[in-house]
Amino acid sequence: MILGESTRAVGTAATLDDLFRRAGVRHPDAIALADTPNRESFAEGAARKLSFAQADRAISAFAARLRSLGLQTDSVVAIHLPNTVESIVAFMGVLRAGMIAAPLPLLWRQAEITAALRRISAKAIVTYSRIGTFAHAQVAMQSAAELFSIRHVCSFGKDLPDGVAPLDDIFVSDAIEAVAPPRREGLAAAHVAAITFNADATGLTPVARSHVELVAGGLEIFLETGSATDVPLLSTIPISSFAGTALTLLPWLLGGGALHLHHSFDLGAFAAQCVEISDGIVALPAAAVPAIAKTGLLSAKQATVALWRAPERFPTAKMWTHASSLVDVASFGEIGVIAARRGLNGLPAPIPLGVVNSPHRVSDAAAVAETSRTIAGTLALRGRMVPAQSFPSPVEDGQPLDVGPVGPGFIDTGFACRAGQDAQTLIITASPTGTISVGGYSFRQSQIDALVTQADSEATIVALPDSDLGHRLAGSAADRAAMRASLQARGANPLLSGAFKPRGVPEAA
Repeated sequence: MILGESTRAVGTAATLDDLFRRAGVRHPDAIALADTPNRESFAEGAARKLSFAQADRAISAFAARLRSLGLQTDSVVAIHLPNTVESIVAFMGVLRAGMIAAPLPLLWRQAEITAALRRISAKAIVTYSRIGTFAHAQVAMQSAAELFSIRHVCSFGKDLPDGVAPLDDIFVSDAIEAVAPPRREGLAAAHVAAITFNADATGLTPVARSHVELVAGGLEIFLETGSATDVPLLSTIPISSFAGTALTLLPWLLGGGALHLHHSFDLGAFAAQCVEISDGIVALPAAAVPAIAKTGLLSAKQATVALWRAPERFPTAKMWTHASSLVDVASFGEIGVIAARRGLNGLPAPIPLGVVNSPHRVSDAAAVAETSRTIAGTLALRGRMVPAQSFPSPVEDGQPLDVGPVGPGFIDTGFACRAGQDAQTLIITASPTGTISVGGYSFRQSQIDALVTQADSEATIVALPDSDLGHRLAGSAADRAAMRASLQARGANPLLSGAFKPRGVPEAA
């Protein structure tokens, strides 16, 4: 399927592929995707830069490759990739093939991967040979060996393990591989497009979202930036969560400009990318925004988007005095996001109790979501972006998410909140009970305790408040090196094993 073949409507009835091809038809030779210039410092191969026409061919080639493996419509394909061009091409290629994308956080290791993919009966894993010094393709193979449903492991990069299907050639083929559109009943945009994983006290819940729901989340953020079409976007936020998809993928598809991706933060590379998008959008973790602003890299013509994965930290926000506009995006796990541009006081706008409009402070703004407070004192959301169900088996016939005693369509986020003094706003006071957030990665306290106890019954681990990361993990064990090695052998997240690194020894890249 090529750019010019798209005749379907765009807007609320559009699929993500419709949005991509609409932008590609307008500017086929314009830059669509670009890697960070320091890519070779963490991944094999030079930085990629693709036009819309080149990206379209790669997406079609990827989709055709999945189909050639015998994967059927609505098969779930896990994507475990860094914030590079491959992650976007793979995500869009899965959708073009009529399948469901399940992007995974990059720091997940075998324990988390197998637990998550077992829940959704994934049929394939797409990964990279190695990122930095870690062999991701090898872990994908080990995970697949534990999962009956996995039939294929595919990978970008070189020196792949036996049995892993290589993918790098999708970028060098000049031939356009046709992919027949899947046959489905009803509106294509209403079908499940992606699955992400919400961590709460009960475990990992796979959350399914349709194209309509994904577009709704991204549209709110794009409207708040006030950006025109064709503006470039520089994002440091990977698409491994709903917030990442809404901040990175959707503004790119809705705006139709170039998407510049940044991974493994490097100030020199980031500065070079900022020069290329002097009048575009820059997406950053909220904790990094003040430091980046001090460097002078942010242009007055840019719109900065700050992702708050711990919105209870809004009261700690520093006043924004930079000439560029700043949009705060409060992320409530995998349930939803609320975006608002800062006003004249330079502080984050309070979260409305009731209807949330976008663009914020505009008289004829559209309603994008609605908030409520449960009797348990937690925030509930409803609206077009809010998912209706956890991921089912069989496809699209699952159980509703926990709505709580609020009302039809509301989903309980678990974030504690209280009413503001004006009784018209909500103040977030705490993350969901039983969870810990470390730099955007959510853990269950019980999960951490169990893994540590299994490795060493005498070891302990605690979560300490951190102004930048939300929390940081600190562990104690008689033999810290042995404890760390044991956790790594069990497939634990490196943030967990890193809590036991020998004192005075810097963490390896």
